Amino acid sequence: MAVVALATGLAAFEIFQLLHAAGYPSLSWLGIAFAVALVLDPAIGRGVDPSGMLLLATGTILAAVGAFTRTDPREGLPTWFATVFGAIYASLLGFIVRLGHEAPAVPATAPLGGLGADRGWIVLLILCVWAYDTGAYFVGKRFGKRRFLTHLSPSKTYAGLIGGIVAATVVVGVVLIGLGRPPVHALLLGPLLSLAAQAGDLAESMLKRAAGAKDSGRLIPGHGGILDRVDSFLFAAPVVTLYAIAAFR
Repeated sequence: MAVVALATGLAAFEIFQLLHAAGYPSLSWLGIAFAVALVLDPAIGRGVDPSGMLLLATGTILAAVGAFTRTDPREGLPTWFATVFGAIYASLLGFIVRLGHEAPAVPATAPLGGLGADRGWIVLLILCVWAYDTGAYFVGKRFGKRRFLTHLSPSKTYAGLIGGIVAATVVVGVVLIGLGRPPVHALLLGPLLSLAAQAGDLAESMLKRAAGAKDSGRLIPGHGGILDRVDSFLFAAPVVTLYAIAAFR
């Protein structure tokens, strides 16, 4: 939880920097605090509002009140929108924590039973995203010719997309066996997670293109910012959480 909350705060900071560079004003520090609060909410406990909607409403109202200070309503309105958007976008990383809380039980006799449900399902998420990225890179580099969505990312190819999906599906099947679950679910979960991871990467690319930036930040020398490292998980974590709940509970 602490690692995810820290990563969310750093990612939110980079998101608001990019939004500012793209011409969207925001209340960045309020947005960062809002994002971290959304992540901490499921970790602290269910409280009075398990859905989290009360916290979401509170943050939205505070952002609106803060935007009132902008003398030009044409600046105040995008300030409100951008603050809420940036906070919610960064807080999607909190679904890693939610996945740990909501993960279906893992039989003690399963090969990965010693990890427990929370760590076991988070391992599945991480390995799937890594497998997709690795498969997409090597297959795309070797066979990639036809490209897609070049206005967002010029390096994405259909061959890489297929290679990533195949690699991720195989890895998900292996991990599901380790978690004591039927590997046939990998035929659906693998492609879903792969497409979500790719969409997360493209969403960040769109933000960086709008801001005229190559990387989200300079936190990691040679690798950009924290958002560059977690962009795929922002979309993939909610997908695996929803699938785990819907299919196995």
